[in-house]
Amino acid sequence: MRKFSNLLGMAGAIGAVSLALAGCASGESPAANNSDGISVVTTTTQLDDFAREVSDGTGAQVTTLLKPGQSVHGFEPTAADLEALRNADVVIYNGVDLEPWLDDTLDAAEFKGARIDASVGIDVHEDDDAHDHDHDDDAHDHDDDAHDHDDDAHDHDDDAHDHDDDAHDHDDDAHEHDDDAHDHDHDDDDHGHDHGGHDHDHGGVNPHIWTSPSNAEDMVDNVAKGLADADPDNAATYRKNAEAYNEKLDDLDEWIEKNIDQIPEDKRLLVTNHDALHYFNDEYDVTFVGSIIPSWDDNAEPSAAELDELIAKIKEHKVPAIFAEQQLSPDTAKAIANETGAKVYSGEDGLYTDALGPEGSDGETYIGSQIHNVTQLVDSWGGKVSEVPSSLKDDK
Repeated sequence: MRKFSNLLGMAGAIGAVSLALAGCASGESPAANNSDGISVVTTTTQLDDFAREVSDGTGAQVTTLLKPGQSVHGFEPTAADLEALRNADVVIYNGVDLEPWLDDTLDAAEFKGARIDASVGIDVHEDDDAHDHDHDDDAHDHDDDAHDHDDDAHDHDDDAHDHDDDAHDHDDDAHEHDDDAHDHDHDDDDHGHDHGGHDHDHGGVNPHIWTSPSNAEDMVDNVAKGLADADPDNAATYRKNAEAYNEKLDDLDEWIEKNIDQIPEDKRLLVTNHDALHYFNDEYDVTFVGSIIPSWDDNAEPSAAELDELIAKIKEHKVPAIFAEQQLSPDTAKAIANETGAKVYSGEDGLYTDALGPEGSDGETYIGSQIHNVTQLVDSWGGKVSEVPSSLKDDK
């Protein structure tokens, strides 16, 4: 696999960088040399945001491998990424096989620090749960208790994510689409990478756990615990920051629920580029009709039959909109829209899924990205969102 053999060459390349740094480092770690805090590397933009919130006031230096708007599924590390990892005290990763390249990358970087898996304790949806998308009338039959967002809704024990298996009873035909719309522009801007034969199969699990705010709270708790273990002198600050941020996520959850609940359940229909909002859809009773890319990996390609079936489902369910995602080309969505009459939300109106947006955009922060996404979804269903709580306005 060429991609990972290239890592070996890059591992050698960082040696020259290391020598250049040696003269001024005097044997001290980068954390000791550049700040009073530890050096933290995150794999995704969402984790970067969580780590910055949790580490505020500790002096920790946080950097991310993935950049705003970059697809997580096709990431390839650079020599600079390897150097950052080699000098890091901690690496925080999503887990759930989102980063199949991580172990090889850490080995190539000779990373010796602590590893924090942000997915620990989260109920992960596998196989049928993640892939079945034929939402008939029974597919959305959730228990009243399953969507109970009272004060206990965010107790992060094993029961907090106990989803009824029947709530995801969808059939395997949900992803059959049409060749007329098969104009996938995976050009250099969208997917400028060579996979070198590497298989981005996520092993039957949907890795987009952060799209559910309650899962995000668990991720924040995991980040705080891991950072406290790695930097015990600042443990109390990490815990305090995590508690404060999770209060905001509680407010976000309540705002989302309020605004989505105003829409009749049979009108909450969603078509996207790829299946990135599975956990969000489950949490807020949104019916996922299908995706252009027949996978939760945005590097996959749809067949003619899959596109044909998607077009048929959009017409059958009278889906009003197709959502392109910020990191993906909207060309195929536009081609499908020409055949179905659905509106395409793309560009600034597209969804933030695999990555947050650049500084100054609606999706600059995790909370801002969720507010943006819900605003666009509700608009597509003919509604209008309520004012954002004052506690969240600084995060927009």
